[in-house]
Amino acid sequence: MDLSNLRPPEGSKHKRRRIGRGTGSGYGKTSTRGHNGAKSRSGAKRMPYFEGGQMPLQKRVPKYGFKNINRVEYKVLNLDDVQNIADKHQLDEFDVDTLRAKNLLTKKARLKVLGDGELSKALTVKVDAVSKTAREAIEKAGGTVNLIQ
Repeated sequence: MDLSNLRPPEGSKHKRRRIGRGTGSGYGKTSTRGHNGAKSRSGAKRMPYFEGGQMPLQKRVPKYGFKNINRVEYKVLNLDDVQNIADKHQLDEFDVDTLRAKNLLTKKARLKVLGDGELSKALTVKVDAVSKTAREAIEKAGGTVNLIQ
């Protein structure tokens, strides 16, 4: 046996269907598309979620919850983070404008300080919101808290 004698196994190769080549071919006239209906015409496509006219699943499933358009989202920093940023950039006044100038905060972001951690030096903190424990810790360290309106 050599390469010139190799043949594919019996039944593994099929003759290609020549669709739309006359009635004598057996695949003429409607070209295997049937007579009428959604997929019989050229350019026919269906949406991936189309279920034959039945109410689609995404419309049948109940919807939960809603998106509150008045929600105010804050970027959150703990006191440890505030201390690290103040040390790294030698800040005595920790405010939103300074953080934006140093590209640490985006233009529209609001900032809230939370009370996890400790401050080792007095800072003047000007932010959008402060938790009760954070305010106490900042004032205990000798700093002041000013809220932006």
